[in-house]
Amino acid sequence: MYVIVGLGNPDRKYLNTRHNIGFDVIDAIAEKNDITLGEKKHKAVIGKGIVAGQKVVLVKPLTYMNLSGESVRSVIDFYKVDEKNELIVISDDINLDMGQIRIRKRGSDGGHNGLKNIIMHLGHNEFIRVRMGVGEKPPKMDLADYVLCHYFEDEREMMNEGARKAALAIEAIVAEGPDAAMNQYNARKRPPQETT
Repeated sequence: MYVIVGLGNPDRKYLNTRHNIGFDVIDAIAEKNDITLGEKKHKAVIGKGIVAGQKVVLVKPLTYMNLSGESVRSVIDFYKVDEKNELIVISDDINLDMGQIRIRKRGSDGGHNGLKNIIMHLGHNEFIRVRMGVGEKPPKMDLADYVLCHYFEDEREMMNEGARKAALAIEAIVAEGPDAAMNQYNARKRPPQETT
């Protein structure tokens, strides 16, 4: 069984914001695999179903981003999954171009408060994460303001496409393992800009 967690904030005012891309990916997985999200337990909205032939629990924590680990810890303890191999966490990442994906099997929180809290509650950083690019923040703009602001119209479809692609990447993780998914889906680094 896999526990797949999308990070975000639960209030309606955070819909369609960069910080909520994790929720968007969970919604894309649920829609593609006919999974109903509605049960409220473990400080989250959850849905149970099948993805790529495997049982999964989809999780959208209701704790707000900075306390995401409380929900994740509760789900892991209840379903008794192997958190190093069967937990997948989806988060936003300002260091990737909009719509890009990067899969990792372990790593630091990278300054992301949701990941930081999960690492604190698990006591380690060895879990699969799918980082979703939301683009670099504009100069002089506050980071919190950037990740909590809504997409521009032309960005929304790009992010919807990114969420659909991430759903496929997560299916690949479940079906073939993270290494195969990394080879197929990981974003290439931005090429260096030419100077004139």
